[in-house]
Amino acid sequence: MATNYTKYAKLINATTNYARRMRHLSNRIFGEVAIPTNSKSMKVVKIFSAKPLHTNEEIIHYYPRHVETHKLMMKLRDYGLFRDEHQDFKEEMKRLRELRGKVKVWRRREQKTE
Repeated sequence: MATNYTKYAKLINATTNYARRMRHLSNRIFGEVAIPTNSKSMKVVKIFSAKPLHTNEEIIHYYPRHVETHKLMMKLRDYGLFRDEHQDFKEEMKRLRELRGKVKVWRRREQKTE
Protein backbone atom coordinates (compact mmCIF):
# COMPACT_ATOMS: atom_id res chain seq x y z
CA MET A 1 0.00 0.00 0.00
CA ALA A 2 1.45 3.37 -0.98
CA THR A 3 1.77 6.07 1.67
CA ASN A 4 0.57 9.62 1.22
CA TYR A 5 4.17 10.83 0.80
CA THR A 6 4.85 8.55 -2.15
CA LYS A 7 1.58 9.64 -3.74
CA TYR A 8 2.63 13.26 -3.29
CA ALA A 9 6.08 12.55 -4.77
CA LYS A 10 4.51 10.90 -7.80
CA LEU A 11 2.10 13.80 -8.17
CA ILE A 12 4.93 16.38 -8.05
CA ASN A 13 6.90 14.53 -10.72
CA ALA A 14 3.92 14.33 -13.05
CA THR A 15 3.71 16.70 -16.00
CA THR A 16 0.17 17.93 -15.47
CA ASN A 17 -0.66 21.58 -14.99
CA TYR A 18 -1.71 20.88 -11.40
CA ALA A 19 1.62 19.15 -10.67
CA ARG A 20 3.57 22.04 -12.16
CA ARG A 21 1.68 24.57 -10.03
CA MET A 22 2.11 22.43 -6.87
CA ARG A 23 5.88 22.11 -7.54
CA HIS A 24 6.06 25.88 -7.99
CA LEU A 25 4.19 26.46 -4.71
CA SER A 26 6.31 23.92 -2.85
CA ASN A 27 9.52 25.53 -4.05
CA ARG A 28 8.31 28.97 -2.95
CA ILE A 29 7.28 27.68 0.48
CA PHE A 30 10.62 25.97 1.16
CA GLY A 31 12.74 28.84 -0.18
CA GLU A 32 13.96 27.13 -3.32
CA VAL A 33 14.02 28.57 -6.82
CA ALA A 34 10.43 28.36 -7.99
CA ILE A 35 11.04 28.44 -11.73
CA PRO A 36 14.03 26.69 -13.32
CA THR A 37 16.66 29.27 -14.27
CA ASN A 38 20.04 29.36 -15.96
CA SER A 39 23.38 28.97 -14.16
CA LYS A 40 24.06 32.73 -14.13
CA SER A 41 20.85 33.39 -12.21
CA MET A 42 21.55 30.46 -9.90
CA LYS A 43 24.84 32.12 -8.97
CA VAL A 44 22.91 35.18 -7.78
CA VAL A 45 20.50 32.96 -5.86
CA LYS A 46 23.44 31.22 -4.18
CA ILE A 47 25.03 34.54 -3.21
CA PHE A 48 21.81 35.85 -1.68
CA SER A 49 21.12 32.60 0.14
CA ALA A 50 24.55 32.71 1.83
CA LYS A 51 24.96 33.98 5.37
CA PRO A 52 25.44 37.79 5.41
CA LEU A 53 28.98 38.92 6.14
CA HIS A 54 27.90 41.31 8.92
CA THR A 55 26.63 38.32 10.92
CA ASN A 56 29.73 36.19 10.41
CA GLU A 57 31.62 36.02 13.72
CA GLU A 58 34.98 35.40 12.05
CA ILE A 59 34.70 38.65 10.11
CA ILE A 60 33.19 40.79 12.88
CA HIS A 61 35.70 39.86 15.58
CA TYR A 62 38.84 39.91 13.44
CA TYR A 63 41.43 42.28 14.77
CA PRO A 64 45.04 41.61 13.82
CA ARG A 65 47.44 41.46 16.74
CA HIS A 66 49.40 44.57 15.78
CA VAL A 67 51.22 45.04 19.08
CA GLU A 68 52.32 41.40 19.39
CA THR A 69 53.35 41.27 15.73
CA HIS A 70 55.40 44.47 16.09
CA LYS A 71 57.18 43.13 19.19
CA LEU A 72 57.90 39.86 17.41
CA MET A 73 59.32 41.68 14.38
CA MET A 74 61.52 43.87 16.58
CA LYS A 75 62.82 40.78 18.40
CA LEU A 76 63.54 39.09 15.06
CA ARG A 77 65.26 42.29 13.92
CA ASP A 78 67.48 42.20 17.03
CA TYR A 79 68.44 38.61 16.14
CA GLY A 80 69.15 39.63 12.55
CA LEU A 81 66.35 37.51 11.07
CA PHE A 82 64.19 40.41 9.87
CA ARG A 83 65.18 43.56 8.03
CA ASP A 84 63.13 46.67 8.74
CA GLU A 85 64.43 49.11 6.15
CA HIS A 86 62.46 52.06 7.51
CA GLN A 87 63.85 51.58 11.01
CA ASP A 88 67.36 51.15 9.53
CA PHE A 89 66.90 54.43 7.65
CA LYS A 90 65.75 56.28 10.77
CA GLU A 91 68.71 54.98 12.78
CA GLU A 92 71.13 55.94 10.03
CA MET A 93 69.69 59.47 9.84
CA LYS A 94 69.98 59.77 13.62
CA ARG A 95 73.60 58.57 13.49
CA LEU A 96 74.49 61.06 10.74
CA ARG A 97 72.77 63.88 12.66
CA GLU A 98 74.87 63.01 15.73
CA LEU A 99 78.05 63.10 13.62
CA ARG A 100 77.14 66.61 12.43
CA GLY A 101 76.48 67.66 16.02
CA LYS A 102 72.81 68.35 15.51
CA VAL A 103 71.29 66.12 18.15
CA LYS A 104 67.68 66.95 18.92
CA VAL A 105 67.03 67.67 22.58
CA TRP A 106 63.41 67.54 23.58
CA ARG A 107 62.41 70.02 26.24
CA ARG A 108 59.03 70.57 27.74
CA ARG A 109 57.65 74.01 27.31
CA GLU A 110 56.87 75.59 30.61
CA GLN A 111 53.39 77.03 30.71
CA LYS A 112 53.20 80.69 31.59
CA THR A 113 51.03 81.33 34.61
CA GLU A 114 49.71 84.76 35.29
